[in-house]
Formats: sequence, structure tokens, C-alpha cells
Amino acid sequence: MPATFMEGNEAIARGALAAGCRFFAGYPITPATTIFQTMLALLPPAGGVCLQGEDEIASIGFCLGASMAGFKAMTATSGPGISLYSEQISFAIGSEIPVVIVDVQRLGPSTGSATRGADGDIQFLRWGNSGGLPVIVLAPVDVRDCFELTMRAFNLAESYRCPVFIASNKEIGMTRESVSLNALPRPAVIDRKAFSGTDRFLPFAADATRKVPGFLPIGGDIPVRQTSSTHGPDGYITTDPDEIAAVQTRLDQKLKASIRRFSYWAQYGPDTAETLIITYGISGRAAKSALARCHRAGAKSVALLVLKTLWPVPADLICNKSANANRILVVEMNLGQYVREIRRLLPDRQVEFIGQMNGRLIHPETIERAVCHG
Repeated sequence: MPATFMEGNEAIARGALAAGCRFFAGYPITPATTIFQTMLALLPPAGGVCLQGEDEIASIGFCLGASMAGFKAMTATSGPGISLYSEQISFAIGSEIPVVIVDVQRLGPSTGSATRGADGDIQFLRWGNSGGLPVIVLAPVDVRDCFELTMRAFNLAESYRCPVFIASNKEIGMTRESVSLNALPRPAVIDRKAFSGTDRFLPFAADATRKVPGFLPIGGDIPVRQTSSTHGPDGYITTDPDEIAAVQTRLDQKLKASIRRFSYWAQYGPDTAETLIITYGISGRAAKSALARCHRAGAKSVALLVLKTLWPVPADLICNKSANANRILVVEMNLGQYVREIRRLLPDRQVEFIGQMNGRLIHPETIERAVCHG
């Protein structure tokens, strides 16, 4: 296939199709609507289903139902929709329902500015569920990332039976770039592990190693019990403290203990740099340009770490990449969200912050000035 001029939202839709997604439900919202439009064109010819719900709550509910029936499902929205998704996100976490949720962020709070980008939902994606259990959040930088990380998001949702977020934003989702889909990395497609035991099926029973239950679809030959209430391995509601604690601990550890397996990142500049820029998303592009400017100006001991996995926090990666730096500069399109995690991990370092939330991109010159003249 020759190079195609496509936006990040289209690349997400095409990555979803390549990963085996055959169900999409959503509600139109700027700047995520072109994901919906692309899925509407792609899914029916592939034997899939694309629905518009009457609202965001119905849309994610459709996706969870489809996933429980065995479909790989995705929905896409922006900040106001994520607010409405919250209860169903908690359901997906507690009942281990795989789903990919794309948040094409726009400037908030509330309705905000529909046509201006920001990264204001980063903490909300992590903590926007009742119970505070961990989720996986991946952050693309460009159109190529949108395709590859969407495939990885489906693989992670299937492997760990959980919701996986793609934290895009308006500038990534609606910026067009020339890409050849055939030349893009394509991770091997992973499907959720089916229950294969001969004993009575327990819908939430998991072995100590994988910490993830085997799957059977609702509507098959074997009855499957599903509930959003606190439950034991058999799916029945329980108030037993030991049983509750065991399930909660497993839900917490199945992601946290595996973070090294899906810590995605890119690094530029020397490993021994004294100054390290840490960023994610669209700001990674500005930071890469700023790094080149710094090097040309003679500031050679500067490096850049672009995080593509945000949650669970890839603590080992961040600490290892920061080992030789005594100055850390965190760049975000918000008023300071992920910088809190960097300061928590590196309390003995000089951690500085560059951020803004005014609907405009952070310029390379702004980062360069902070690095070279700050």
C-alpha cells in the first residue's frame, strides 16, 4: 500500500481493525468523531458492528456487553464523555471486561473548548473510577504511534482483561501525516485466554501466576455469571473480608506487577546526560525539536525521555533513565499532573516543570529556553 495522508484518529481506527476489533459504539464528540466515522466505514465490510448510542453512557455500555459476549470492543470520546463513562469504567475494572477507550483530549474543564487540545485528563484517566484500582493508559505521540499503540492496547486489554485507555488529544487525533500502513510495526495479535478446565467454571478464578481468569462468553453453552458488585471467584456477591481482600489484591497486582512488560518509551540523546527532559504525547514532538536545538547550541549533556506508557507508572524505567541526571524537566500540556509522579519517584532531584493549558501547543523554543537558559 502506498503512503497515505491520514490523521491520528483514522490510524487509531485502522489499528483497532488490525488488532481484531469488531465492535465499536460511540457518541459524536469533537475531536473524537472521526474515529467513529472511520469505524463506520471499516467495520461492516469486515463483519463487525458500529453503533451510535443515544449518549456516552449507553455507548460504553454497549461495548461492555459486546466484550462479555466475546467481541473485541472499542469506544472513543473526549473529556466530557470520559466523565460520563466513569461508572462503566469501574464496572469493567471490577468485573474484568476487556475494552479499549480512546480519549481524544480537548481543553477543559467541563465542555471547555471543543477545538483546542490539552492533556488535562491524565490524572482523571488513572483515578476516575470508584475504588482506585489501576488501569493501563498509553500515550501516542504521532500517527504512527496511534496505529501501533492501538494494537498494543487491544493486546493488553485481552491479556489482562481490563480497560485500556489511549490518551490522545486534539492535536494528535486531527493532525494528518503521510504514512505507509504496511511499513508500520504490527504487534502479533493476542486474544483473551479461554477457560479450558474440566472443573466447574468459576468466572473470576485465576491461578497465582497469571492473576487473570479464563474467559467464557455470555450466551454460550456454559452459564456465565457477571456482576458489578463485590464478588468472589464464583461471581456471587460476598461480604467475606478475606475473599474481598484476595480479589482486590489480585486486581491491583495483575497490572502493577506486570508493568515492565508494557513500559513503552522512546529516548533521544546520551544516556549520561546531566539534564533529562521527560514528556509524553504531542509535547514529545516539540521536546525532540528542542533537544536538537540545544545540541546545536552546544548543550550536549541533555537527553529526552518520551513516555508512551503513563499508567501504571513505569517507575523502574523512569528511575533507570534518570540515574545520571541531576536536573529533570517535565513538559506537559496542563498545569502539572504527571510531574507529581516524577517528583514522587525522584525526591532527591531538581525537578522543574513547563506546562500550559490555554489551547496552544508548547513551542520548542519554550523548552529550549528552559533547558539552556533556565
